[in-house]
Amino acid sequence: MAGYLIDKDKGKCYGCEACVQICPKSALKMEEDDEGFRYPILNKDLCVKCNLCHQVCLYENMPVRYGKDKYVFGGYIKDEEVRFESTSGGAFSAIVDTFCDDNYVIFGAESKGLLVWHSYITDKKNLAKFRKSKYSQSKMGKSYQQAKYFLNSGKKVLFSGTPCQISGLKAFLRNTNQDNLLTVEVICEGVPSPLYIRKYEQSLKKKFGALIESIDYRYKGHSFLGHHKWDFEIMRTTVMMNDNKKKVIEKDRWFNPFWYIWLKHLMSRPSCYECLFTTTERTADISLGDLWGVHIYCPELYGKDGGSSLAIANTEKGKSVLKKAEGSMYGHELRFEDVLRYQGPMRKHIEMNPKREQFMQDLKSEMDIEDINRKWADKPSIKLLWQKYVWGNRQKVFVWSIWNRK
Repeated sequence: MAGYLIDKDKGKCYGCEACVQICPKSALKMEEDDEGFRYPILNKDLCVKCNLCHQVCLYENMPVRYGKDKYVFGGYIKDEEVRFESTSGGAFSAIVDTFCDDNYVIFGAESKGLLVWHSYITDKKNLAKFRKSKYSQSKMGKSYQQAKYFLNSGKKVLFSGTPCQISGLKAFLRNTNQDNLLTVEVICEGVPSPLYIRKYEQSLKKKFGALIESIDYRYKGHSFLGHHKWDFEIMRTTVMMNDNKKKVIEKDRWFNPFWYIWLKHLMSRPSCYECLFTTTERTADISLGDLWGVHIYCPELYGKDGGSSLAIANTEKGKSVLKKAEGSMYGHELRFEDVLRYQGPMRKHIEMNPKREQFMQDLKSEMDIEDINRKWADKPSIKLLWQKYVWGNRQKVFVWSIWNRK
């Protein structure tokens, strides 16, 4: 099939950057388009037509995927501090501790302000920088090249990323021995345009005279009961003021325009609407996500709203590591058919909102973020607020636990 490098169809480029990293002449580089998404641009004067870029293009040559004999685990890490620092239940940390016992390198996405990029660490004590979902497509840099170098040096390599990034790595490593490689993907629902969050930062700069220091898209705040608010998906923005004081802004998902606009599929990368990775067939050894639906079919794993992980082993290597990691977690095996009902990104790709083009025009215009939010983000209904705050998941699990004590 013809890919983006041939016909420039943006729906065919995932931004994995495998083509850029494999080019022996550095004839390709990533550049942003007017929507803020990055695509490979070819310098024809440097190109020697070796065809390597086409050989690693995911649309032209999909790496091997695994669809059968999955092992599924649900639960959360026993270390409460690590669980609190994690987006969901801390399964990623448990897997790292299990696999990275000696002579290892860990790759993941880290962030500072609005910047997100892939890097590596050689000591899992520094793993905190890779925890937490970033909700922005990371720049890959030379991470595939570095992973190959470490593998050839005899090191264990744990590489985490989105499904397309893991597939990009696999395509890049096609002739490399991967016995010491463990790949861990996040179950992804698409990446939003960075233009939105940049406009949000511009608004904060006007108000407070400072840029965003950090964003925690899934901050686990404390309720009056002392419990974490995992399923409230609180977005916590920190701005460092001129007087060295921090301004912290927190918004629950139901009052956060970012979540509403993104989940309405108004600003995702074009390829996300045609994603080939939203299927039960996966490229990574292990797929990780939130254990959505936990309060319905396995409420014993809810854990006081502190976050619960879904971990799916797609390969025998992944299953072996995951089973060992369970020793540091509370939880149990689940049926794949049950979890799949609550994991839309493993069943089908997102549908493009018919108003996406109109929204993106507003986002690219001089319109400020407040006007964009007023125009495009609806306020929560009374019914929704009742369902989430009065008769929400926590209350349902509490009633379930009381009922089961009888």
